[in-house]
Amino acid sequence: MDSQLLTHDSVADYLAGMTRVTELVARHLAADSPSTGATVADLAPRVAAVDLDRPAVDLDSALAEVGDLYLRDAVWFHHPSYVAHLNCPVTLPAVLAEGILAAVNTSVDTWDQSAGGTLIEQRLVDWTAERIGLGGQADGVFTSGGTQSNLQALVLARGEAMGDLRGEAATAHRARLRVLTTAHAHFSVLKATRVMGLAEDAVIDVPTDASGRMRPDALRRELDALRERGEVAMAVSATAGTTDLGAVDPLRELAAICADHGVWLHVDAAYGGGLLASRRRRHLLEGIERADSVTVDFHKTWFQPVSSSAVIVADGRTLRHVTHHADYLNPRTSVAPNLVDKSMQTTRRFDALKLWLTLRVVGADAVGEMFDEVIDRAREVYDVLVEDERFEVAAEPVLSTVLMRYRPEGLSAEDADHLAPRIRHELLGSGDVMVAGTTIDGRAWLKFTLLNPHTPLEHLRGILETIARTGEDLRAEDAADEELLGGDLSADDLTEVIR
Repeated sequence: MDSQLLTHDSVADYLAGMTRVTELVARHLAADSPSTGATVADLAPRVAAVDLDRPAVDLDSALAEVGDLYLRDAVWFHHPSYVAHLNCPVTLPAVLAEGILAAVNTSVDTWDQSAGGTLIEQRLVDWTAERIGLGGQADGVFTSGGTQSNLQALVLARGEAMGDLRGEAATAHRARLRVLTTAHAHFSVLKATRVMGLAEDAVIDVPTDASGRMRPDALRRELDALRERGEVAMAVSATAGTTDLGAVDPLRELAAICADHGVWLHVDAAYGGGLLASRRRRHLLEGIERADSVTVDFHKTWFQPVSSSAVIVADGRTLRHVTHHADYLNPRTSVAPNLVDKSMQTTRRFDALKLWLTLRVVGADAVGEMFDEVIDRAREVYDVLVEDERFEVAAEPVLSTVLMRYRPEGLSAEDADHLAPRIRHELLGSGDVMVAGTTIDGRAWLKFTLLNPHTPLEHLRGILETIARTGEDLRAEDAADEELLGGDLSADDLTEVIR
Protein backbone atom coordinates (compact mmCIF):
# COMPACT_ATOMS: atom_id res chain seq x y z
CA MET A 1 0.00 0.00 0.00
CA ASP A 2 1.26 3.48 -0.91
CA SER A 3 1.33 5.35 2.40
CA GLN A 4 2.04 8.78 0.80
CA LEU A 5 4.52 9.52 3.60
CA LEU A 6 7.39 11.86 2.80
CA THR A 7 10.58 9.82 3.13
CA HIS A 8 13.93 9.58 1.38
CA ASP A 9 12.33 7.06 -0.97
CA SER A 10 9.59 9.46 -2.10
CA VAL A 11 11.65 12.48 -3.14
CA ALA A 12 10.61 12.20 -6.77
CA ASP A 13 6.93 12.09 -5.82
CA TYR A 14 7.47 15.07 -3.53
CA LEU A 15 9.02 17.14 -6.32
CA ALA A 16 6.29 16.21 -8.78
CA GLY A 17 3.58 16.98 -6.26
CA MET A 18 5.07 20.36 -5.35
CA THR A 19 5.23 21.28 -9.04
CA ARG A 20 1.51 20.61 -9.40
CA VAL A 21 0.75 22.50 -6.20
CA THR A 22 2.79 25.49 -7.40
CA GLU A 23 0.98 25.53 -10.73
CA LEU A 24 -2.40 25.34 -8.99
CA VAL A 25 -1.65 28.22 -6.62
CA ALA A 26 -0.10 30.31 -9.40
CA ARG A 27 -3.30 30.09 -11.45
CA HIS A 28 -5.34 31.45 -8.56
CA LEU A 29 -2.76 34.09 -7.60
CA ALA A 30 -3.62 35.84 -10.86
CA ALA A 31 -7.19 36.49 -9.64
CA ASP A 32 -8.84 39.66 -10.95
CA SER A 33 -10.27 40.57 -7.54
CA PRO A 34 -9.39 39.95 -3.89
CA SER A 35 -12.43 37.70 -3.41
CA THR A 36 -15.35 36.14 -5.26
CA GLY A 37 -17.77 37.34 -2.59
CA ALA A 38 -18.84 33.76 -1.91
CA THR A 39 -21.13 33.34 1.08
CA VAL A 40 -21.50 30.60 3.67
CA ALA A 41 -24.65 29.50 1.83
CA ASP A 42 -22.60 29.16 -1.38
CA LEU A 43 -19.74 27.15 0.09
CA ALA A 44 -21.14 25.13 3.00
CA PRO A 45 -23.14 22.60 0.89
CA ARG A 46 -20.14 21.89 -1.34
CA VAL A 47 -17.84 21.28 1.63
CA ALA A 48 -20.45 19.18 3.44
CA ALA A 49 -20.94 17.02 0.35
CA VAL A 50 -17.35 15.72 0.48
CA ASP A 51 -17.16 12.13 1.75
CA LEU A 52 -14.11 12.18 4.01
CA ASP A 53 -14.32 8.42 4.48
CA ARG A 54 -13.66 7.87 0.77
CA PRO A 55 -10.37 9.23 -0.66
CA ALA A 56 -10.22 11.04 -3.98
CA VAL A 57 -9.24 9.02 -7.02
CA ASP A 58 -5.74 10.52 -7.18
CA LEU A 59 -3.70 13.57 -6.23
CA ASP A 60 -4.87 15.58 -9.23
CA SER A 61 -8.50 15.01 -8.28
CA ALA A 62 -7.81 16.01 -4.68
CA LEU A 63 -5.97 19.17 -5.77
CA ALA A 64 -8.79 20.08 -8.14
CA GLU A 65 -11.17 19.73 -5.20
CA VAL A 66 -8.97 22.05 -3.11
CA GLY A 67 -9.06 24.55 -5.94
CA ASP A 68 -12.86 24.37 -6.07
CA LEU A 69 -13.55 24.44 -2.32
CA TYR A 70 -10.81 26.78 -1.16
CA LEU A 71 -8.55 28.54 -3.66
CA ARG A 72 -11.26 29.73 -6.03
CA ASP A 73 -12.98 31.69 -3.25
CA ALA A 74 -9.92 32.43 -1.10
CA VAL A 75 -9.26 36.00 -0.03
CA TRP A 76 -6.07 37.23 -1.66
CA PHE A 77 -4.27 39.67 0.59
CA HIS A 78 -1.72 40.61 -2.06
CA HIS A 79 -4.42 42.03 -4.36
CA PRO A 80 -4.35 45.86 -4.53
CA SER A 81 -8.11 46.03 -3.86
CA TYR A 82 -7.72 44.26 -0.52
CA VAL A 83 -7.50 47.05 2.06
CA ALA A 84 -9.42 45.48 4.93
CA HIS A 85 -7.58 43.93 7.86
CA LEU A 86 -4.00 43.54 9.09
CA ASN A 87 -3.23 40.82 6.57
CA CYS A 88 -0.09 41.36 4.53
CA PRO A 89 1.34 40.14 1.25
CA VAL A 90 4.28 37.91 2.09
CA THR A 91 7.90 37.83 1.01
CA LEU A 92 8.89 35.10 -1.42
CA PRO A 93 11.79 33.85 0.75
CA ALA A 94 9.32 33.34 3.61
CA VAL A 95 7.04 31.28 1.37
CA LEU A 96 9.99 29.14 0.35
CA ALA A 97 10.91 28.71 4.01
CA GLU A 98 7.37 27.43 4.63
CA GLY A 99 8.07 24.65 2.15
CA ILE A 100 11.26 23.73 3.98
CA LEU A 101 9.90 23.73 7.51
CA ALA A 102 6.70 21.86 6.54
CA ALA A 103 8.63 19.13 4.75
CA VAL A 104 11.10 18.62 7.61
CA ASN A 105 8.34 19.08 10.24
CA THR A 106 10.71 20.29 12.94
CA SER A 107 9.33 21.00 16.39
CA VAL A 108 11.41 23.58 18.23
CA ASP A 109 10.39 22.63 21.73
CA THR A 110 13.57 20.73 22.66
CA TRP A 111 17.12 20.57 21.37
CA ASP A 112 16.91 16.89 20.51
CA GLN A 113 14.07 17.67 18.08
CA SER A 114 15.40 20.81 16.46
CA ALA A 115 19.16 21.33 16.90
CA GLY A 116 20.01 24.21 14.52
CA GLY A 117 16.40 25.39 14.56
CA THR A 118 16.71 26.18 18.27
CA LEU A 119 19.80 28.31 17.66
CA ILE A 120 18.25 30.14 14.70
CA GLU A 121 15.15 31.07 16.71
CA GLN A 122 17.25 32.15 19.69
CA ARG A 123 19.43 34.30 17.44
CA LEU A 124 16.34 36.02 16.03
CA VAL A 125 14.98 36.60 19.54
CA ASP A 126 18.28 38.20 20.55
CA TRP A 127 18.33 40.27 17.35
CA THR A 128 14.79 41.51 17.94
CA ALA A 129 15.64 42.40 21.55
CA GLU A 130 18.62 44.39 20.27
CA ARG A 131 16.36 46.23 17.82
CA ILE A 132 14.02 47.07 20.68
CA GLY A 133 16.97 48.32 22.72
CA LEU A 134 16.72 45.91 25.63
CA GLY A 135 19.78 44.97 27.66
CA GLY A 136 21.85 41.84 27.84
CA GLN A 137 19.37 40.01 30.11
CA ALA A 138 16.63 40.09 27.47
CA ASP A 139 15.12 36.91 26.11
CA GLY A 140 11.92 35.68 24.51
CA VAL A 141 10.27 33.08 22.33
CA PHE A 142 8.27 32.82 19.12
CA THR A 143 4.51 32.36 19.42
CA SER A 144 1.51 31.72 17.19
CA GLY A 145 0.43 35.38 17.15
CA GLY A 146 -0.17 38.58 19.04
CA THR A 147 -2.96 37.10 21.13
CA GLN A 148 -0.66 34.42 22.50
CA SER A 149 2.22 36.86 22.91
CA ASN A 150 0.04 39.25 24.90
CA LEU A 151 -1.28 36.39 27.02
CA GLN A 152 2.20 35.15 27.85
CA ALA A 153 3.43 38.65 28.67
CA LEU A 154 0.58 39.16 31.12
CA VAL A 155 1.09 35.70 32.63
CA LEU A 156 4.68 36.74 33.34
CA ALA A 157 3.50 40.05 34.80
CA ARG A 158 1.08 38.16 37.04
CA GLY A 159 3.89 35.88 38.19
CA GLU A 160 5.98 38.89 39.17
CA ALA A 161 3.03 40.53 40.92
CA MET A 162 2.19 37.37 42.88
CA GLY A 163 5.70 36.75 44.12
CA ASP A 164 5.92 33.80 46.51
CA LEU A 165 2.31 33.98 47.69
CA ARG A 166 0.47 30.69 47.97
CA GLY A 167 -2.89 29.40 49.16
CA GLU A 168 -5.51 31.78 50.52
CA ALA A 169 -3.11 34.69 50.52
CA ALA A 170 -2.48 34.17 46.80
CA THR A 171 -6.20 33.91 46.06
CA ALA A 172 -6.92 37.15 47.89
CA HIS A 173 -4.03 38.94 46.19
CA ARG A 174 -5.04 37.69 42.73
CA ALA A 175 -8.52 39.17 43.18
CA ARG A 176 -6.92 42.60 43.60
CA LEU A 177 -4.78 42.47 40.43
CA ARG A 178 -5.57 45.03 37.74
CA VAL A 179 -4.36 45.65 34.17
CA LEU A 180 -4.44 49.21 32.87
CA THR A 181 -4.83 49.81 29.16
CA THR A 182 -7.10 51.88 26.86
CA ALA A 183 -10.37 51.26 25.09
CA HIS A 184 -8.38 51.18 21.84
CA ALA A 185 -6.17 48.28 22.99
CA HIS A 186 -6.52 44.91 21.30
CA PHE A 187 -9.28 42.72 22.74
CA SER A 188 -6.69 40.01 23.48
CA VAL A 189 -5.65 41.99 26.59
CA LEU A 190 -9.14 41.61 28.07
CA LYS A 191 -9.29 38.00 26.91
CA ALA A 192 -5.97 37.25 28.64
CA THR A 193 -7.29 38.44 32.00
CA ARG A 194 -10.29 36.16 31.60
CA VAL A 195 -8.13 33.18 30.68
CA MET A 196 -6.01 33.85 33.79
CA GLY A 197 -9.11 33.93 35.98
CA LEU A 198 -8.67 37.51 37.14
CA ALA A 199 -11.61 39.53 38.43
CA GLU A 200 -14.32 40.61 36.00
CA ASP A 201 -13.30 44.23 36.53
CA ALA A 202 -9.58 43.51 36.26
CA VAL A 203 -9.10 45.64 33.13
CA ILE A 204 -9.20 49.40 33.67
CA ASP A 205 -9.56 51.67 30.64
CA VAL A 206 -7.27 54.67 30.91
CA PRO A 207 -8.60 57.79 29.12
CA THR A 208 -7.03 58.75 25.81
CA ASP A 209 -6.36 61.98 23.96
CA ALA A 210 -8.08 63.01 20.73
CA SER A 211 -5.76 60.81 18.65
CA GLY A 212 -6.47 57.67 20.69
CA ARG A 213 -3.21 57.67 22.70
CA MET A 214 -3.10 56.85 26.40
CA ARG A 215 -2.84 60.01 28.46
CA PRO A 216 0.12 59.88 30.88
CA ASP A 217 -1.61 62.17 33.39
CA ALA A 218 -4.66 59.91 33.35
CA LEU A 219 -2.48 56.82 33.90
CA ARG A 220 -0.82 58.41 36.89
CA ARG A 221 -4.21 59.25 38.40
CA GLU A 222 -5.51 55.72 37.81
CA LEU A 223 -2.45 54.19 39.45
CA ASP A 224 -2.81 56.47 42.47
CA ALA A 225 -6.53 55.63 42.72
CA LEU A 226 -5.73 51.91 42.58
CA ARG A 227 -3.37 52.23 45.49
CA GLU A 228 -5.95 54.13 47.52
CA ARG A 229 -8.53 51.39 46.88
CA GLY A 230 -6.10 48.69 47.97
CA GLU A 231 -5.88 47.19 44.49
CA VAL A 232 -2.67 46.12 42.74
CA ALA A 233 -1.49 47.29 39.33
CA MET A 234 -0.30 44.03 37.78
CA ALA A 235 0.63 45.63 34.46
CA VAL A 236 0.15 48.58 32.17
CA SER A 237 -0.46 47.42 28.61
CA ALA A 238 0.48 50.15 26.17
CA THR A 239 -0.16 49.84 22.45
CA ALA A 240 2.23 50.66 19.63
CA GLY A 241 -0.23 50.67 16.76
CA THR A 242 -3.89 50.35 17.71
CA THR A 243 -5.97 48.23 15.36
CA ASP A 244 -8.36 50.97 14.24
CA LEU A 245 -6.43 54.23 14.50
CA GLY A 246 -2.85 53.00 14.35
CA ALA A 247 -2.14 55.14 17.41
CA VAL A 248 1.14 54.71 19.26
CA ASP A 249 0.90 55.40 22.98
CA PRO A 250 3.52 57.82 24.42
CA LEU A 251 5.86 55.04 25.48
CA ARG A 252 8.61 57.17 26.98
CA GLU A 253 6.24 58.98 29.36
CA LEU A 254 4.34 55.81 30.25
CA ALA A 255 7.60 53.97 30.96
CA ALA A 256 8.68 56.68 33.40
CA ILE A 257 5.36 56.49 35.25
CA CYS A 258 5.51 52.68 35.43
CA ALA A 259 9.04 52.87 36.79
CA ASP A 260 7.93 55.37 39.46
CA HIS A 261 5.12 53.03 40.54
CA GLY A 262 7.05 49.78 40.15
CA VAL A 263 4.56 48.45 37.58
CA TRP A 264 5.25 46.00 34.74
CA LEU A 265 5.04 47.76 31.37
CA HIS A 266 3.94 45.64 28.43
CA VAL A 267 3.99 47.10 24.92
CA ASP A 268 1.72 45.46 22.38
CA ALA A 269 3.61 46.28 19.17
CA ALA A 270 1.91 43.58 17.11
CA TYR A 271 1.09 46.21 14.49
CA GLY A 272 3.73 48.87 15.01
CA GLY A 273 6.59 46.43 15.54
CA GLY A 274 7.59 46.83 11.91
CA LEU A 275 8.92 50.25 12.89
CA LEU A 276 11.86 48.42 14.49
CA ALA A 277 13.15 47.95 10.93
CA SER A 278 12.29 51.46 9.73
CA ARG A 279 15.04 53.95 9.06
CA ARG A 280 12.55 56.83 8.80
CA ARG A 281 10.08 56.26 11.62
CA ARG A 282 11.87 54.26 14.31
CA HIS A 283 11.50 57.30 16.59
CA LEU A 284 7.78 56.57 16.94
CA LEU A 285 8.76 53.72 19.27
CA GLU A 286 10.93 55.87 21.52
CA GLY A 287 10.63 54.51 25.05
CA ILE A 288 9.94 50.91 24.03
CA GLU A 289 13.43 50.01 25.27
CA ARG A 290 12.14 50.53 28.83
CA ALA A 291 9.35 47.96 28.51
CA ASP A 292 9.33 44.77 30.55
CA SER A 293 7.75 42.84 27.68
CA VAL A 294 7.01 43.49 24.02
CA THR A 295 4.78 41.75 21.49
CA VAL A 296 5.95 41.77 17.86
CA ASP A 297 3.90 40.20 15.07
CA PHE A 298 6.14 39.38 12.14
CA HIS A 299 3.11 38.22 10.16
CA LYS A 300 1.81 41.78 10.00
CA THR A 301 4.28 44.53 9.25
CA TRP A 302 7.26 42.28 8.61
CA PHE A 303 5.43 40.61 5.67
CA GLN A 304 5.66 37.05 6.94
CA PRO A 305 3.14 34.23 6.46
CA VAL A 306 0.90 33.33 9.39
CA SER A 307 1.96 32.39 11.93
CA SER A 308 5.00 34.30 13.13
CA SER A 309 5.05 36.35 16.33
CA ALA A 310 7.26 36.73 19.37
CA VAL A 311 7.11 37.91 22.95
CA ILE A 312 10.34 39.57 24.08
CA VAL A 313 11.13 40.27 27.75
CA ALA A 314 13.69 42.58 29.30
CA ASP A 315 14.67 40.05 31.96
CA GLY A 316 14.83 36.47 30.75
CA ARG A 317 14.48 35.21 34.31
CA THR A 318 10.79 36.17 34.27
CA LEU A 319 10.17 33.42 31.72
CA ARG A 320 10.38 30.97 34.63
CA HIS A 321 6.70 31.67 35.26
CA VAL A 322 5.79 29.48 32.27
CA THR A 323 8.45 26.82 32.83
CA HIS A 324 7.61 23.24 33.71
CA HIS A 325 10.10 20.38 33.65
CA ALA A 326 8.93 17.00 32.40
CA ASP A 327 11.28 14.07 32.82
CA TYR A 328 10.53 12.72 29.34
CA LEU A 329 11.08 16.05 27.61
CA ASN A 330 13.12 18.75 29.39
CA PRO A 331 14.34 17.42 32.75
CA ARG A 332 16.00 19.81 35.17
CA THR A 333 19.28 18.01 34.59
CA SER A 334 19.32 18.91 30.88
CA VAL A 335 22.18 21.16 29.80
CA ALA A 336 20.94 21.68 26.23
CA PRO A 337 18.85 24.77 25.32
CA ASN A 338 15.23 23.64 25.34
CA LEU A 339 12.93 26.41 24.09
CA VAL A 340 9.92 24.72 25.71
CA ASP A 341 11.31 26.09 28.99
CA LYS A 342 10.26 29.55 27.75
CA SER A 343 7.11 28.74 25.82
CA MET A 344 3.45 28.21 26.66
CA GLN A 345 3.35 25.70 23.81
CA THR A 346 5.04 22.33 23.64
CA THR A 347 5.04 21.15 20.03
CA ARG A 348 5.80 24.29 18.01
CA ARG A 349 6.50 24.99 14.35
CA PHE A 350 9.87 26.36 13.27
CA ASP A 351 8.25 29.63 12.17
CA ALA A 352 11.43 31.56 12.86
CA LEU A 353 12.93 30.14 9.66
CA LYS A 354 10.62 32.36 7.58
CA LEU A 355 11.93 35.55 9.15
CA TRP A 356 15.49 34.25 9.01
CA LEU A 357 15.35 33.60 5.25
CA THR A 358 13.63 36.94 4.65
CA LEU A 359 16.36 38.83 6.49
CA ARG A 360 19.10 36.88 4.70
CA VAL A 361 17.63 37.50 1.22
CA VAL A 362 15.63 40.74 1.45
CA GLY A 363 17.29 42.44 4.41
CA ALA A 364 15.87 44.32 7.39
CA ASP A 365 16.22 47.74 5.75
CA ALA A 366 14.11 46.66 2.78
CA VAL A 367 11.44 45.24 5.09
CA GLY A 368 11.36 48.52 6.99
CA GLU A 369 11.10 50.49 3.77
CA MET A 370 8.08 48.41 2.70
CA PHE A 371 6.34 49.37 5.93
CA ASP A 372 7.36 52.99 5.46
CA GLU A 373 5.92 52.85 1.96
CA VAL A 374 2.44 51.81 3.10
CA ILE A 375 2.52 54.47 5.82
CA ASP A 376 3.36 57.01 3.11
CA ARG A 377 0.42 55.73 1.09
CA ALA A 378 -1.93 56.13 4.05
CA ARG A 379 -0.88 59.77 4.37
CA GLU A 380 -1.49 60.29 0.64
CA VAL A 381 -4.97 58.76 0.89
CA TYR A 382 -5.72 60.97 3.88
CA ASP A 383 -4.71 64.06 1.89
CA VAL A 384 -7.07 63.00 -0.91
CA LEU A 385 -9.93 62.42 1.51
CA VAL A 386 -9.70 65.76 3.32
CA GLU A 387 -10.03 67.51 -0.07
CA ASP A 388 -13.04 65.41 -1.10
CA GLU A 389 -16.29 66.86 0.26
CA ARG A 390 -18.03 63.50 -0.15
CA PHE A 391 -16.01 61.92 2.66
CA GLU A 392 -15.51 62.39 6.37
CA VAL A 393 -12.21 61.32 7.96
CA ALA A 394 -11.90 60.17 11.57
CA ALA A 395 -8.28 61.06 12.30
CA GLU A 396 -4.93 61.78 10.75
CA PRO A 397 -3.12 58.47 10.19
CA VAL A 398 -0.06 57.52 12.22
CA LEU A 399 0.67 54.14 10.66
CA SER A 400 -1.11 52.59 7.67
CA THR A 401 -4.79 52.70 8.66
CA VAL A 402 -7.22 55.36 7.49
CA LEU A 403 -10.75 55.66 8.86
CA MET A 404 -13.26 57.37 6.61
CA ARG A 405 -16.88 57.21 5.60
CA TYR A 406 -19.08 58.42 2.78
CA ARG A 407 -20.91 61.50 4.04
CA PRO A 408 -21.70 64.05 1.34
CA GLU A 409 -23.26 67.40 2.14
CA GLY A 410 -26.72 67.03 3.60
CA LEU A 411 -26.21 63.51 4.99
CA SER A 412 -26.60 63.48 8.76
CA ALA A 413 -24.12 61.73 11.06
CA GLU A 414 -26.82 59.22 12.01
CA ASP A 415 -27.60 58.41 8.37
CA ALA A 416 -23.87 58.04 7.68
CA ASP A 417 -23.70 55.57 10.58
CA HIS A 418 -26.39 53.43 8.94
CA LEU A 419 -24.91 53.75 5.46
CA ALA A 420 -21.28 52.81 6.20
CA PRO A 421 -21.88 49.12 7.06
CA ARG A 422 -24.28 48.78 4.13
CA ILE A 423 -21.60 50.07 1.75
CA ARG A 424 -19.13 47.57 3.17
CA HIS A 425 -21.67 44.75 2.80
CA GLU A 426 -22.27 45.64 -0.84
CA LEU A 427 -18.54 45.72 -1.58
CA LEU A 428 -17.96 42.38 0.14
CA GLY A 429 -20.79 40.82 -1.82
CA SER A 430 -19.26 41.85 -5.11
CA GLY A 431 -15.78 40.64 -4.13
CA ASP A 432 -14.18 43.41 -6.18
CA VAL A 433 -13.14 45.55 -3.20
CA MET A 434 -12.58 44.54 0.40
CA VAL A 435 -12.57 47.22 3.10
CA ALA A 436 -12.99 46.84 6.83
CA GLY A 437 -15.50 48.47 9.13
CA THR A 438 -15.42 49.54 12.76
CA THR A 439 -17.22 51.67 15.32
CA ILE A 440 -15.57 54.35 17.46
CA ASP A 441 -17.49 56.36 20.04
CA GLY A 442 -20.73 55.05 18.59
CA ARG A 443 -19.92 56.17 15.03
CA ALA A 444 -19.54 53.73 12.12
CA TRP A 445 -16.50 54.01 9.87
CA LEU A 446 -14.97 52.28 6.87
CA LYS A 447 -11.32 51.41 7.27
CA PHE A 448 -8.41 51.17 4.88
CA THR A 449 -5.63 48.98 6.28
CA LEU A 450 -2.76 49.39 3.84
CA LEU A 451 -0.06 46.73 3.87
CA ASN A 452 0.74 46.28 0.19
CA PRO A 453 3.63 48.58 -0.79
CA HIS A 454 2.93 47.89 -4.48
CA THR A 455 -0.58 49.38 -4.38
CA PRO A 456 -0.45 52.78 -6.14
CA LEU A 457 -2.36 55.82 -4.98
CA GLU A 458 -4.36 55.90 -8.20
CA HIS A 459 -5.73 52.44 -7.46
CA LEU A 460 -6.81 53.60 -4.02
CA ARG A 461 -8.47 56.63 -5.60
CA GLY A 462 -10.46 54.16 -7.68
CA ILE A 463 -11.56 52.33 -4.52
CA LEU A 464 -12.74 55.62 -3.04
CA GLU A 465 -14.77 56.27 -6.18
CA THR A 466 -16.30 52.79 -5.87
CA ILE A 467 -17.24 53.54 -2.25
CA ALA A 468 -18.82 56.86 -3.23
CA ARG A 469 -20.69 55.32 -6.15
CA THR A 470 -21.99 52.52 -3.94
CA GLY A 471 -23.12 55.06 -1.36
CA GLU A 472 -24.92 57.07 -4.04
CA ASP A 473 -26.68 53.96 -5.34
CA LEU A 474 -27.83 52.96 -1.86
CA ARG A 475 -29.15 56.45 -1.18
CA ALA A 476 -31.03 56.38 -4.47
CA GLU A 477 -32.58 53.03 -3.52
CA ASP A 478 -33.59 54.46 -0.14
CA ALA A 479 -35.18 57.46 -1.82
CA ALA A 480 -37.15 55.21 -4.17
CA ASP A 481 -38.36 53.09 -1.25
CA GLU A 482 -39.43 56.19 0.65
CA GLU A 483 -41.37 57.41 -2.38
CA LEU A 484 -43.21 54.11 -2.61
CA LEU A 485 -44.00 54.11 1.09
CA GLY A 486 -45.14 57.68 0.90
CA GLY A 487 -47.76 56.82 -1.72
CA ASP A 488 -50.64 54.37 -1.62
CA LEU A 489 -48.42 51.35 -0.90
CA SER A 490 -48.26 50.09 2.66
CA ALA A 491 -45.13 48.57 4.17
CA ASP A 492 -46.68 45.12 3.64
CA ASP A 493 -47.39 45.95 0.02
CA LEU A 494 -43.80 47.08 -0.45
CA THR A 495 -42.53 43.82 1.03
CA GLU A 496 -44.57 41.93 -1.54
CA VAL A 497 -43.18 44.11 -4.35
CA ILE A 498 -39.62 43.42 -3.22
CA ARG A 499 -40.31 39.70 -3.07
